[in-house]
Amino acid sequence: MSIQKAGRFRLTSERKDLIAFLAGLSLFLSLVEYLIPKPVPFLRLGLANIPLLMGLLLLNPLELVLLALLKSLGQALVGGTLLSYVFLFSLAGTFSSVFIMGGIKKLAGKHVSLIGLGTAGALASNISQLLLGIFFLFGPESIMLAPLFLITGLVSGSLLGGLTQYFISRSRWYRMVSVDTKEGTP
Repeated sequence: MSIQKAGRFRLTSERKDLIAFLAGLSLFLSLVEYLIPKPVPFLRLGLANIPLLMGLLLLNPLELVLLALLKSLGQALVGGTLLSYVFLFSLAGTFSSVFIMGGIKKLAGKHVSLIGLGTAGALASNISQLLLGIFFLFGPESIMLAPLFLITGLVSGSLLGGLTQYFISRSRWYRMVSVDTKEGTP
């Protein structure tokens, strides 16, 4: 990626391809997740967040925000929730997750694993969605969901972080892309 002197954000075709691939993977994983029965309708594993975790390692912050936006829009279009409160909850959860994970990665660097980042991201997502529910939709009674949301976030975030770590440790594609990413960094 290069940033022009005028301050415009500009992506190379390789970076666009990487972001598009990660967004497509996120959408595919979201569709796979729809096939998994849910014990409670609004609780999801968050499989579509695996590309966001990989993006933390491969993309710069602006590219990661673009990926998060594409993920949220893609899920809303496929799920038919674009013009509903569900989309706002998803958008808030995704962006709070990305900002928290990106901030922790920037501050702690390699001292925090993908398991830690995934857990922090899941908790940030769940907390932001709880707050939206409390203040804008369901009222103070929503706080009763907090224990279920937080426990689910701890478990799913840890599992997704571990799964992502396992994938990148074994993937030839990831090794190739991460080398290309490091070489293309300005």
